[in-house]
Amino acid sequence: MSGAGGSFTTGNTAQEMGFDHVPECYVVSPSKTSSSDADGVRVPTVDMSRLRRNGEERSVTIKELGEACRCRGFFQVRPWVVNHGIRQSILEAAAGFFNLPAKEKLKFKSSDVYKPVRYSTSLKDGVDKKRWGKYCAEVRKLTLELMGTMIESLAISPNHLSQKLEHGMKVMAVNCYPPCPEPDTALWLPPHSDYSCLTIILQNSTGLEILDVDNDGNGIVVPEIRGMLQVHVGDHFEVLSNGIYKSAVHSATLNSEMTRISIASLHSLGMDDKMKAAEELVDEQNPRRYRESSFSESSLKD
Repeated sequence: MSGAGGSFTTGNTAQEMGFDHVPECYVVSPSKTSSSDADGVRVPTVDMSRLRRNGEERSVTIKELGEACRCRGFFQVRPWVVNHGIRQSILEAAAGFFNLPAKEKLKFKSSDVYKPVRYSTSLKDGVDKKRWGKYCAEVRKLTLELMGTMIESLAISPNHLSQKLEHGMKVMAVNCYPPCPEPDTALWLPPHSDYSCLTIILQNSTGLEILDVDNDGNGIVVPEIRGMLQVHVGDHFEVLSNGIYKSAVHSATLNSEMTRISIASLHSLGMDDKMKAAEELVDEQNPRRYRESSFSESSLKD
């Protein structure tokens, strides 16, 4: 199979195990339709180079970023990080893990969210450790820059939550979706929003779907564009904005042709730090819409 910029063969597909159909226990009713016409889908795009300039160009880009957060809670960015070979390198490292024998992966199976590595590799290989570490550092840097700009676009204090965000929680979820013989009827990741401030997605092929609230709740399949990262507004940022910005409701679709790898980096406050609406955005005409809550409270509820 071929993804954007490389090839991946990961695990045993249903076809390799002799299945030409989805086992009954994994069959679900067809969901709402999706728009898969990539040419007809306009995804808001933010050019980081424009944000790093002064003057009108930066102001216009901040306005465009705010509009994307209000209307969809989703946009794409073209950061410099992907221009140094990190993108392909990290996708290959992810595929390498999923190619490990099941017994090796199961050594790290855990439901403890406080563990730094769960269902992953020990990363004894210095090359892998270097690749993951560099990617994590660059994505974290990008995230803090984006969140600072989003806070600025809301016209609240530029230092709002800066220290809590800088020392907040960082979770990376690496997902593998093998080819499926009947993708329209198979169990998949249902629509959901992320309990985070911001989530950044790196993917090797299409499969990310955003719920289109203006189209009867149908999904928009986001085209995979080389050099782009996908960004979701999370529930915590919706709370901070008092509902001005919307968290993105999204899902992952299946396909019958290729293995999809996605790497989701979720960034938020610390586990026990509570998020609340910015005081500047609360008044008599705009009362507080959400109660304070933390990530740990959400995980206990789930």
